[in-house]
Amino acid sequence: MAAVTEAPPPLAPTAPRKQKPPRRRGRLTPYWLLLPGILWLLVFFALPMIYQASTSVQTGSLEQGYKVTWHFATYWDALSAYWPQFVRSVLYAAAATLLCLLLGYPLAYLIAFRAGRWRNLIMILVIAPFFTSFLIRTLAWKTILADGGPVVGALNTLHVLDVTNWLGWTSGDRVLATPLAVVCGLTYNFLPFMILPLYTSLERIDPRLHEAAGDLYAQPFTTFRKVTFPLSMPGVVSGTLLTFIPAAGDYVNADLLGSTDTRMVGNVIQTQFLTVLDYPKAAALSFILMAAILVMVTVYIRRSGTEDLV
Repeated sequence: MAAVTEAPPPLAPTAPRKQKPPRRRGRLTPYWLLLPGILWLLVFFALPMIYQASTSVQTGSLEQGYKVTWHFATYWDALSAYWPQFVRSVLYAAAATLLCLLLGYPLAYLIAFRAGRWRNLIMILVIAPFFTSFLIRTLAWKTILADGGPVVGALNTLHVLDVTNWLGWTSGDRVLATPLAVVCGLTYNFLPFMILPLYTSLERIDPRLHEAAGDLYAQPFTTFRKVTFPLSMPGVVSGTLLTFIPAAGDYVNADLLGSTDTRMVGNVIQTQFLTVLDYPKAAALSFILMAAILVMVTVYIRRSGTEDLV
């Protein structure tokens, strides 16, 4: 007789172990780490902005005191009186940004792809101006562009001043106290802010992409136009923003290298705050400048087609 074996009864399903909920303290750690930065922004950015916003709608005088009367006409008065300085600031900042891009891109390309063992030395030379004061660097240009100096003599020999005189950027054989001197100072002082983001963006490009372009019989200029420059656009956008924004609000270069005809809006704000003591108008000018830059930057970022900034 064949032995009939019965299958063992199925095992009862075991209840899943309850996982311990993560510690609440661990979940709050990132917020505690962000707290110092948030407090810093609140104390040194948000609160001053709120104070300046309230100042811009006040009326009164320094002797009698200022009161918030929601006098928004101050904005229109400031803009109608100083719109040439706003336009001049944008033009000078745009010219300096363009020069920084034209000068900085080849140097950043050289550091990223051709510098070799000299890369660290060139990078030190790029950031070397930061080792001295912004004021000292600007004053040095008064000596470089002095009347009768070698730079002015070379520009005269090359007939460059003839072109700049025709454009209205210089006056005769003089470079100091002209728009060209202000733009030169802005370009020199903010050039490292252009080179560093460009270098960072270019260094991320895979060299094999250049080799692939060469295997497809692309000429060097075509490779640059189709591969290198599009991939470096995050650095271009970051560098132009880091250059244009502080250059538009700068007043040191226009004060030391320019004249009354080259005053920028930063010089007007400084005068209104420290000399005229018209605090509401100075605050209104500051907010108009900030709003104008914010609009231009927003449009520029959207038109650039990249949000991956370095």
